Amino acid sequence: MLAQFLKDSRYTVILTGAGMSTESGLPDFRSSRNGMWNKKDPSKVASVEALNKNVEEFIEFYYKRISSLKECQPNEGHLILAEWEKAGIIQSIITQNVDGFHEQAGSRNVAELHGTLRFVHCQICKKRYPCETYIRKNYACECGGVLRPSVVLFGEMLPEDAFMRAAEESEKAELFIVLGSSLTVTPANQFPLIAKQNGAKLVIVNMEPTEFDVYADLVIHNRKIGEVLREVSLAL
Repeated sequence: MLAQFLKDSRYTVILTGAGMSTESGLPDFRSSRNGMWNKKDPSKVASVEALNKNVEEFIEFYYKRISSLKECQPNEGHLILAEWEKAGIIQSIITQNVDGFHEQAGSRNVAELHGTLRFVHCQICKKRYPCETYIRKNYACECGGVLRPSVVLFGEMLPEDAFMRAAEESEKAELFIVLGSSLTVTPANQFPLIAKQNGAKLVIVNMEPTEFDVYADLVIHNRKIGEVLREVSLAL
């Protein structure tokens, strides 16, 4: 059915969440079972307040996140989506993830709602550096400012350009596919509804049920995203 939806759609938009990244070996940082989140409250170490008042712990937290990111690679699902974009099967990706794996896999039209860990930038002058700067334990800009990951911290607004792109893509979608998101985080969970309200078919692929399943035209649970996309590719 998903393959037929893709064939019939002239404009398909993908929304990816943490479940897309876990198949690359990255932990779901929102899970209470994960060691890093379990030991530290992310709202305290990954916040604007932490950057301003507890910078050593802030840097330590993100040094570990960036280091763990460099040990992982895009998975089969990322690669398939990149191939689909090149083939014109899908038109864009909206992602809640900050790992940059969609771009690394070759996707080009990606709206990163929560920023990216692929880069760090100066809190003062905004100069951007590759994330390897953190791995080399260089945390200061040439101007003397503190370097921080280019992600949305607790207490910050989403980047306006990414948000507007995501909203526009959702309105244009004839088919909107959610991959690996529990759809519990606002405003990302509003994009499937925007698409649905504008006449799109909605597909949700997630290990666990979501509160938005009731609005979906197709729901797939308890399946790995990579496996689902591989099967769909064979049917296209």
